[in-house]
Amino acid sequence: MKAKRNKTIDISADAGKKYLQRCITVETNITTAKVLNKTICGDTFSVLPLLPQKFVDLLIVDPPYNLAKNFHGNKFKKTSDEVYAEYTEQWLLAVLPHLKDNASVYVCCDWQSSIVIADILKKYLNVQNRITWQREKGRGALRNWKNSMEDIWFATVSKDYTFNVDNVKMRRKVLAPYKVDGEPKDWEQTADGKFRNTFPSNFWDDISVPYWSMPENTAHPTQKPEKLLAKLILASSNVGDVVFDPFLGSGTTSVVAKKLKRNYVGIEQNEQYCVWAEKRLDIAERDKSIQGYTDGVFWEKNTEALQRKTGK
Repeated sequence: MKAKRNKTIDISADAGKKYLQRCITVETNITTAKVLNKTICGDTFSVLPLLPQKFVDLLIVDPPYNLAKNFHGNKFKKTSDEVYAEYTEQWLLAVLPHLKDNASVYVCCDWQSSIVIADILKKYLNVQNRITWQREKGRGALRNWKNSMEDIWFATVSKDYTFNVDNVKMRRKVLAPYKVDGEPKDWEQTADGKFRNTFPSNFWDDISVPYWSMPENTAHPTQKPEKLLAKLILASSNVGDVVFDPFLGSGTTSVVAKKLKRNYVGIEQNEQYCVWAEKRLDIAERDKSIQGYTDGVFWEKNTEALQRKTGK
């Protein structure tokens, strides 16, 4: 029995058959119209050759890191950097034909796989930046520094790409308000205090990893936060664009794309995760909220509008 406040989505594949039935399988060449806003249940390396070319505006990839991990029965084994590089190049080459000429790409990784992935991306894409975000979770290690950072590589197919910087500015508290002729200088007075909207950097310390009392949380072992994906999607796509995730997991990319009025396509081989993804997409029909993103503003930790309104 879960505690009343535990909102983790952990419905079994058997109990969630109605959600699994919403997914599609792809066994022959298929058109964009038939995969749009769908979860494809299958192996990404088998499915990718059957998808249409140049249909993707934004690619978000969260591949298995080069770590030993059990994804509810699908085991990924840690291997050498050379073998992991071959694996990375395999999925990248398979997905490149599906990207539009002005598409953007984000690839998630930890500090070890980051080194390998960067070299592969540079061979085929224009690497624009490396985002590092603070993943504050876990107890740490006795003989090493606690690993609390992850990377996201930002790359583009060409020099022509979307970047909506005004959509991803950070709202920060103003600790030393400065005025010119009695008027605020680069900040505004609101009913909730003094704030400034600042340009985003490539270090993000405002992300909360999903935990048991958050409605977005699932039992997936490496789930990414919706707020994290919202920044990528808002910056590098427009309303109506197609966001594609070939390693969908519990569905965060598709869910956030839907909440932000983008089209989505995701591939996931684990039926259990397909169930969780579809359940979350069902919930997103009624609930468009994204923790930490309110009224078009990304808030610092502990300053999100709902927290301030409720006093929590």
